[in-house]
Amino acid sequence: MNNNSEAKRQTLETNGNSENKENPNQKPSETERDGPLFKFFTDALKDVLYAEKHILEALPKMQKAATTHELQEAFEDHYLLTQKHISRLERVFKLIGEEPEEKKCEAIIGIVKEGESVIENTEEGSMTRDAALIIAAQKVEHYEIATYGGLAALAETLELYEASDLLHTTLQEEEETDEDLTDIAESFINFAAKDDEEEDDNKDDALGFW
Repeated sequence: MNNNSEAKRQTLETNGNSENKENPNQKPSETERDGPLFKFFTDALKDVLYAEKHILEALPKMQKAATTHELQEAFEDHYLLTQKHISRLERVFKLIGEEPEEKKCEAIIGIVKEGESVIENTEEGSMTRDAALIIAAQKVEHYEIATYGGLAALAETLELYEASDLLHTTLQEEEETDEDLTDIAESFINFAAKDDEEEDDNKDDALGFW
């Protein structure tokens, strides 16, 4: 009897999900397009499209500035992933019947600019630079995680289920990238950066600085 009840529950859930997610490719009606939530959603998509392209331009500079092969490789992977995310965003625009336009994103401009200052203010070839670059890159990731999480939820609310799935996939990839950067930092870079500081102290002592 319990098995029958469970099977019935699963059948009801399946039917309910099918009914709720009917015609996932259906574009919003004109009435829905005129609604403030849909307008905000499309505006936010334009914002993050600009952000992704701005990040794409910044990543080669960060890769070139990185000291370790591990971090250089992580930035290269992020570059390739960002290309995928741009393509995926363009698919979302197509699904909802909108042009993939960009809107200037002041937030990402500021975050990327801060990352560039990290390169200027750290010594080339140092582990301290890598530690700082990881923090700068994770600030980018956290912006993207917050944005894609919110957009995926809004798409679900607007019953744009396929768009929501695409955005959620990108969200998961951004979270994985953030975790990978944390692993690189905590496995050896942060400790090696501490050695940078100790080496500087030893140099100062040798020169008679107090």
